[in-house]
Amino acid sequence: MGYVESLRKVIGHRPVILVGIAVAIINENGEILLQKRWNGSWGLPGGLMELGESAEETGRREVREETGLRIGQMELIAVFSGKKYFQKLPNGDQFYPVTIVYLTKEIQGGILQADGMESNEVKFFKPDALPAKLHSVFYDLIQEKKDILFEANDSI
Repeated sequence: MGYVESLRKVIGHRPVILVGIAVAIINENGEILLQKRWNGSWGLPGGLMELGESAEETGRREVREETGLRIGQMELIAVFSGKKYFQKLPNGDQFYPVTIVYLTKEIQGGILQADGMESNEVKFFKPDALPAKLHSVFYDLIQEKKDILFEANDSI
């Protein structure tokens, strides 16, 4: 049982602050890796931090679990938090996420494949051909950080 599940057993559905990590992975063709969740929306690979993990460890673990890839150096590019990101899930759980976003252009190995549990598809997209159902947080991130994400691949 993970940290969030253990926490929910104690506090029920009350609002909490949860720290999540997302990783923008850019390949040698300047394309960004997105994953399609079971609800049909696309987003960056990532997930919630477990007790004792660093943000970087969480990012690497989540990328490996969700995409099958191993990544190299990561650069912090954004942090999202505040009231506008409040979530109330269908099961009643409520939370305010703090989402830390990293960028990497170093794919060190692995086989690209969806995990089949959290997502059903993983695919690289050109910045001018993003999927229509891109989660709004990640759409905003891509638009705001386009110059950092899609600049020459030798910067990271």
